[in-house]
Amino acid sequence: MSEAPCPGWRHSEHTADVLIEAWGRTLEESLEEAARAVYEVMTDTSRVEPRVRLVVEADGIDLYNLIYRWVEAMLAYTDSEGLVFGIFRVCEIHEGDGDKPWKIKSVVWGEKFDHQRHEHRTIVKAMTYAQMEVKKDSNGCWKTQFVVDI
Repeated sequence: MSEAPCPGWRHSEHTADVLIEAWGRTLEESLEEAARAVYEVMTDTSRVEPRVRLVVEADGIDLYNLIYRWVEAMLAYTDSEGLVFGIFRVCEIHEGDGDKPWKIKSVVWGEKFDHQRHEHRTIVKAMTYAQMEVKKDSNGCWKTQFVVDI
């Protein structure tokens, strides 16, 4: 596949699921774009107003587990409280070291899904490790990719 401009994201075809691909000038920015792409599966994030601000934190045994748990943490708010998000800021990522886990701290803004104002697309059921990859591409941009279960 060709490289996308940095920052940005796209959805790619995947059997019965959605492959998320995201780019950023930093790892943090690529994760913000990946989160936006996850929520774009569900609705038009440009129409989501920043009425609710949440700090979303996660930890993991490695970078892949950290990303998995972070996306799952956001999806838990969607499942339990009906929230959708449109703005994503990754504030900190701390690399794990031996006994210490990887950690991420982010702030997300959104609101309760409103059937009158928000386009209903496809529900994202869960995050997966399928085709998960995090690397710098030949343009020096960070690429994050993974599959979400729909």
